[in-house]
Amino acid sequence: MWKREKMWMIKPPTEHPMESRYRPVLESLIPRDPMSRFYLKRGSPKDEFPNLDRNYTLMGRILNLHMYTRQFSRATESGVIFDDIIRPGLEDPGLPTGPKSVGCLAGDAQSYILFCDFFDRIIESYHGYKVTSDAVQQSDFNYDNLKGGDDFDEVYVLSCEVSVGRAVDDFCFPTHCSRGERRQLLTLAKTALEQMSEGPTGKLYSIDELSHESDDRGLVLDSPPSSLMKIGVARDWPDARALWLSKDGSLAIWINMDEHLKLISFRKDANLQEAFKTVCIHLIKLEALYKKLRHPFIWKPHLGWVVSSPAEVGTGLKASVTVKLLHLAENKRLDDILDRLRIQMEETGCPGIYKVSNLQTIGFNEVELTQLVVDGVKLLIQMEKRLENNRGIEDLVPLKKTERTAVRL
Repeated sequence: MWKREKMWMIKPPTEHPMESRYRPVLESLIPRDPMSRFYLKRGSPKDEFPNLDRNYTLMGRILNLHMYTRQFSRATESGVIFDDIIRPGLEDPGLPTGPKSVGCLAGDAQSYILFCDFFDRIIESYHGYKVTSDAVQQSDFNYDNLKGGDDFDEVYVLSCEVSVGRAVDDFCFPTHCSRGERRQLLTLAKTALEQMSEGPTGKLYSIDELSHESDDRGLVLDSPPSSLMKIGVARDWPDARALWLSKDGSLAIWINMDEHLKLISFRKDANLQEAFKTVCIHLIKLEALYKKLRHPFIWKPHLGWVVSSPAEVGTGLKASVTVKLLHLAENKRLDDILDRLRIQMEETGCPGIYKVSNLQTIGFNEVELTQLVVDGVKLLIQMEKRLENNRGIEDLVPLKKTERTAVRL
């Protein structure tokens, strides 16, 4: 008798047909509460609100107590809380002058969804691009669509670089990933790079190998870059970090640094067209291989290629050209010109030498962004030549900012 009652007690309750039908729908509407899985000894949002005095990042400018309170009790499924998101900007508050910094990093892909009211404002402020649910980010890796970039005036242009970052699905981003995740990412990268093409086209170096001099590369890395230390990405250094270098030196692929993967093509001959082509060819191959390994690159229709930094969502692409601009750098209209061309100029530490690149990475596809840099650099050089001869540049200034219409579903 006892056994029979006991068996009855552990039987599932009877379910009615309608309840069985709608249960999955109802359960999907119940938000998960990962914060209930652990207890953080924190005060109220007001008690925990960070000191943003002399914080010159976009995070420091946008964040207020009301917004902080709304985000305070949220956490992604992997345990990323809002304080993790803004910590990079608190560790490195930026400078009152110079390139603007977003001051925040996503801990995983879900961060962009859970903390969307914060991230969308950061993206809008940094890129000048309104994030909407019905807009779709476009991609174009057809390097033949790029016009120019191989014909810069060598008197003014010194070098160029194209870089693209990618994040791998099912893994936390570098600020939040565990040692185990980082090692799995390195294993995936090794597998993909070995399959990328037939024959030995490149070599993978661990960070330990890079800490020693070698004749087959022009790089020595014996300690983590300060930029990675400031944003909390240098944890467990140098565990599971690596660099792949092509045999011809045209491409470098960093693994587990500021992003899961970062492809960089640097050229001393300033052939931006060739650098863009190199990145596109290898990126397409790697994307196919990671899909085959069932860990595709992260893509969200309204954000494009998602990476840890909101400064690089959309395409993850930065195209830059190092240019000699002695006269234009002193012109009072320079900031307005750069804004209209949608490009930025950064000092290199050498007088008169600047790095010109795209600021925006979302709202344009890869070819369009690189084209902005190509056309912008050519126009800046034309202006520089005018100023060298004491001539005006007003007729060369673009009438308005380059327009871009969002693609909608």
